[in-house]
Amino acid sequence: MKRSKLIIALMLISIGFVSAIDGAQKTENYGYYETTTTTINAPTNTVSNASDPVLQTKNEKSNVVAPAAVEKEINEQTPPNSKTLEGMDHSSFDALLRAHVSASGKVDYNAIKTNVSALDKYLGYLSQNVPASTASKNERLAFWINAYNANTIKLIVDNYPVNSIMDLYGGKAFDKKWIKIGGETLSLNDIENNKIRAKFNEPRIHFAVNCAAKSCPPILNKAWTADNVQATLEARTKAFVNDASYNNISKGSVQISKIFEWYAKDFPNDIVSYLNKYSSTSISSGAKVGYIEYDWALNKK
Repeated sequence: MKRSKLIIALMLISIGFVSAIDGAQKTENYGYYETTTTTINAPTNTVSNASDPVLQTKNEKSNVVAPAAVEKEINEQTPPNSKTLEGMDHSSFDALLRAHVSASGKVDYNAIKTNVSALDKYLGYLSQNVPASTASKNERLAFWINAYNANTIKLIVDNYPVNSIMDLYGGKAFDKKWIKIGGETLSLNDIENNKIRAKFNEPRIHFAVNCAAKSCPPILNKAWTADNVQATLEARTKAFVNDASYNNISKGSVQISKIFEWYAKDFPNDIVSYLNKYSSTSISSGAKVGYIEYDWALNKK
């Protein structure tokens, strides 16, 4: 009796041993696993349920497989590029301006010249990424203001040291066609007159575009964006009108920047009423209006 029990026990142990070997062999052959973590850029996908579907193809190096859904996501990933971005990215120009332009709009052209590649890359980005006509008004306006200012800086940097932008191209620097944007070759005047003034009917842009001169409204020391353009235009216009460096305003008379004369058709016929929208000094309706001569000396630090 005892001998029979011993034989039965030995048979059961043998059967269990063969089953264990068979189970191990299945695990190796089909790549069963319980938990696999796969990282795709920042997001992490973790599968911790043994009942989840198992991919049929193994990872040859680790012998670990990923769920079919995760593998599909990996295969569909494409490197990000400017064509797939929503909106414009002006962050590199923003960093350059914050580093090399003072709060009062003085530009360290020499410092920019020593690392001009950063500016060149941004200009290349603008050249290849003109906003579509379906883009928002604010996005398109911010683009062209930045394009004007960045290319003006580039013009000065490429000719630095120089005392005035008017010393370049026989005083015709604004008419020189050298700026490549969206398949066109443009001048600074083309950007200001054809891309901005003709399309936006926005007089406040005259306090946003910067011509590299002391009498020009100071260049903003950060990039213009779709999000900040309207509020910043309003703030810059008010600041310029009330800055005694550019305009002398009293109740009975005003001596104002030549900008208001050169671009008179962009402003209301009654320039005093426009000034009163922003001036901290109330100007009489019959106040005498004069214009201050422009200082074309470079706006450098």
